[in-house]
Amino acid sequence: MAKDDNISVNRRTDIISAAIEVFAETGYYRTTTAQVAQRAGISQPYVFRFFATKEALMLAALKASWARIAESFCKVIATASPSGLEQELIAAYQEILTAHKPEMLLQMQAQTMQEELIREAMQAGFREIRGIVLEAFQKNAIPDSEERTLLFLARGMLCNISMALGIPELMKS
Repeated sequence: MAKDDNISVNRRTDIISAAIEVFAETGYYRTTTAQVAQRAGISQPYVFRFFATKEALMLAALKASWARIAESFCKVIATASPSGLEQELIAAYQEILTAHKPEMLLQMQAQTMQEELIREAMQAGFREIRGIVLEAFQKNAIPDSEERTLLFLARGMLCNISMALGIPELMKS
């Protein structure tokens, strides 16, 4: 990859990171691309060099947040023992909640949005994570894999609420 390509990839990543933070703080509808540009330390036209619309930027931010969860879960699945799989996945998710709170707040906001492309991105993200967990549970012969996957995802949603509202006792096992 050429030096200019690396710079473009890095700048795009910086813009997405800034967008995640600003969307999480002020919400999608109140966020402007000018605010994202300011947070990224660039000009607003430079944001549009990478993202044609605010919605495209939101979609990239959501994609990045779902990719982090998927990558984290796949790493756990590759190394966890069958008996410790679920607990290690829970620990990995709690680590994401702690280290990447704005991403989870972004996803929580997106769950309520009615824009079709954003709804589709959220549906795809949930389906991917469900598929990763279900397949891992099935491969590791975890009894009632479908039900355990559903409960795992429900627990994750409760963890999101716990984190967002500052009620840590909801996350206790």
